[in-house]
Amino acid sequence: MTGDDRTGPPNSGSEREMLRAFLDYHRATLAMKCEGLADEELRRQSMPPSTLSLLGLVRHMAEVERAWFRRVFEDNDAPLVWSRRIDFQAAYDASSSTRQEAFGAWEAEVANSRRIERAAESLDETGYQPRWEEQVSLRMVMLHVLLEYGRHNGHADFLREGVDGTVGA
Repeated sequence: MTGDDRTGPPNSGSEREMLRAFLDYHRATLAMKCEGLADEELRRQSMPPSTLSLLGLVRHMAEVERAWFRRVFEDNDAPLVWSRRIDFQAAYDASSSTRQEAFGAWEAEVANSRRIERAAESLDETGYQPRWEEQVSLRMVMLHVLLEYGRHNGHADFLREGVDGTVGA
């Protein structure tokens, strides 16, 4: 990793500003953990029997963004990127993936999620979560996705250390 170009979240602000800033910070953290690595390094798997890799995490987070923003607020029937059966585990198989493929999908979904969030009048706006067959608020979606990034960025820390010894942030 060449440096930390992330913008840290503010110490105060509205609920929406804080959620947006923390979510963007975690998105930037995932990208930073993958910075400077070749495709082969990004595909390197953790300890057996796990097949988890940095590229698999990027692919998974593309699915998370799609499932929680696009499918909830725009198109309940939108397929996932790597699974027609709504199988989030399928994204983890990055054995033949490339940075371009994974990051292209992830960046497109992040841009779409940001657009949906900014277009919503309030955090109380609801959409339909087809997996749960329930209405959920934008607030809940943002918190859920933020928690997904937090958990998986912890995995990314260990994966990056296993690739080249880089630790921190």
